Amino acid sequence: MQHYDVVIVGGGHNALVSAAYLAKAGKQVLLLEKLDYLGGAATSSYTFEGIDAKLSRYSYLVSLLPKQIIDDLGLEISLAPRRYSSYTPDPHGTNGLLVDKADQGATGKSFDSFSKKDFAAWNEFYARTEHIAQKLFPTVIEPLKKRSEVKALLGKDFETFFERPIGDVIAESFESDLVRGVVLTDALIGTFAPNSDPSLDANRCFLYHVIGGGTGDWNIPVGGMGQVSGSIAAAATRFGAQLRTGAEVISISSAREVEFEDSGERHKVSADFVLSGISKNQLSKLLPDIEPEKVQGAQVKVNMLLTRLPKLKDSSVSPEAAFGGTFHINENFDQLDAAYKSAVSGEIPDPLPCEIYCHSLTDPSILGPELRESGAQTLTVFALHMPHSLVAKFGNEGLREKAQAAVLRSLNSVLAEPIEDLIYKAPGGELCIETKTTQDLEDALGLPGGNIFHSPLSWPFVEDAEELATPESRWGVATGIERVFFCGSSARRGGAVSGIGGHNAAMAVLEG
Repeated sequence: MQHYDVVIVGGGHNALVSAAYLAKAGKQVLLLEKLDYLGGAATSSYTFEGIDAKLSRYSYLVSLLPKQIIDDLGLEISLAPRRYSSYTPDPHGTNGLLVDKADQGATGKSFDSFSKKDFAAWNEFYARTEHIAQKLFPTVIEPLKKRSEVKALLGKDFETFFERPIGDVIAESFESDLVRGVVLTDALIGTFAPNSDPSLDANRCFLYHVIGGGTGDWNIPVGGMGQVSGSIAAAATRFGAQLRTGAEVISISSAREVEFEDSGERHKVSADFVLSGISKNQLSKLLPDIEPEKVQGAQVKVNMLLTRLPKLKDSSVSPEAAFGGTFHINENFDQLDAAYKSAVSGEIPDPLPCEIYCHSLTDPSILGPELRESGAQTLTVFALHMPHSLVAKFGNEGLREKAQAAVLRSLNSVLAEPIEDLIYKAPGGELCIETKTTQDLEDALGLPGGNIFHSPLSWPFVEDAEELATPESRWGVATGIERVFFCGSSARRGGAVSGIGGHNAAMAVLEG
């Protein structure tokens, strides 16, 4: 039986980060990925047959990837900023809120349409989140701090953002229902929670959306998300890691013997350490000593290619500006509350809260020359409050059909022309649109219940009473099994495209 220093199960971007760090440190590393490509959810693909458009099919923006990881591994990654933070049309009128990071005067006037006080409140609120980001983000690739240490680090902001429901804080901070909704959406991306969430799940989600890079900015990966994973895989290979695709792990023993199948043949290897880039629930199927957990996602994702950007009901804003940042649709505070209640009752929210980004406006390189010249653009829609429980009611095919119709209906409510008329047609006449439900994400990527974070998000610190006596506990990667560590989103401080779980698992191995 061949022996390795480290065997890594799964080939997502976090697993690749672990492989790169450990191989760079001189470890003999074998990474096993059952799919025929590396990168997991952080990948790009030619989604529509015969169309020269390479879409970031699942994950699509980057904020939480630390510069230190990029520098340590010599990654060739370019992240493009967006001038516009967001545009939010008023669902009850024909104007909207445009947040232009390059023009504070224009942004202030846009706020005045909804509240004379909220622009100042907005600046004050996000100055506080930036203070948190500057203090907290550097710690995510350090050994875990304890609650009291983080509380001392952040001062009064800790109580506001970590101990009170974020929806309550937002409701008290802003006058306008529309502005409140724009702020709250960061607490609900991938998290199914009410506006006022006593469990503080929404707070944890909000936190990870506002601390990235010490600023909270979300940037576009030039060339698509596949460029991120591809660069990490190239680094891992350069340092000497063995990366095998089409290799499905069948079992892992507590003695760290890993059995896998590749091209119809079974193999068994052993290792000093086994790292899991797959979810905790997936790992429990391979290693029975791991307890699965109840978890579900709560979103639908729609990718489409348009012949051009649609015209808006709000004629004062150009489509290029509106789609240049995050385009919020039917996400007023009261609409988010109503949508959550509808979903809890087993119904698809109507209107469905959605947010959109247009990769090709900032980075046209993902389109072939003819598409670029024609004015074609990509749109990615992320719809909130679509819990996995809806699959059981409607069936996956039925839910996909109904969810896509609800997304298009939501878009059309703020457009001056039907979005359906602008969807690009493939050579065979098929519309260039695809919809991914939570079940689709589970089937394609192994995300339990379609949860984009693998597991419920955790605070980036531990409670004061928690012991940090071992490398795996200090780095937040423990599975409870000796020398078997999480290196993906199931690790503490995991979730999103960050590489943090991969970095921290590698540090725990090197300490051990």
